[in-house]
Amino acid sequence: YLFHDLGLKALALAIAVLLWWTVTREPVAETVITTRIEFHHPPENLVLATEGVPPAQVRVRGPANIVRELPAGEVQPMIDLHHIGVGTRTFDVESGNIQVPRSVEVMEVVPSQLTLTFDRPASKQVKIMPRVSGQFASGVRIAGVTAEPETVTVYGPEQRVNAIETALTDPVDATGLIGRATFTTNVAIPDP
Repeated sequence: YLFHDLGLKALALAIAVLLWWTVTREPVAETVITTRIEFHHPPENLVLATEGVPPAQVRVRGPANIVRELPAGEVQPMIDLHHIGVGTRTFDVESGNIQVPRSVEVMEVVPSQLTLTFDRPASKQVKIMPRVSGQFASGVRIAGVTAEPETVTVYGPEQRVNAIETALTDPVDATGLIGRATFTTNVAIPDP
């Protein structure tokens, strides 16, 4: 059977070599893709206390036609949060933790390390402090200010929630006001 249809076998081998040669001659390109870091296996009893996790910039190399059309969603840095506890931990963001298409290679990741802080979730009732501003006529002053509701519930990492004492309203301009008035405004806390 080895020499049966020898001409067709030689032709098939020549076509395979030609295809391989064509594919391997494809130009190689590099690009930087900015993408979000994905966290796997987050513990249910902890919350991320780190403010503003930066996106990752991943430099990849591969066939030009693939790299040119590579969407950020196909380059996915992943950090496994399995078995973490309360406190601060540093994670390596390296090529082995990045999911990319088969013919693409990860060359560099920035940041290469990520320091995250985890804490228990907590909630707390804090008093709302209204802020009033404005120009008043001579002898006129604000007799009293009340907020309704008087408190707001704050949720977040335990250590940061415990540090919050009050919530402030956006400033209300009471210029020229004489008598009672009701204003509707937003309330915020200094810790995002």
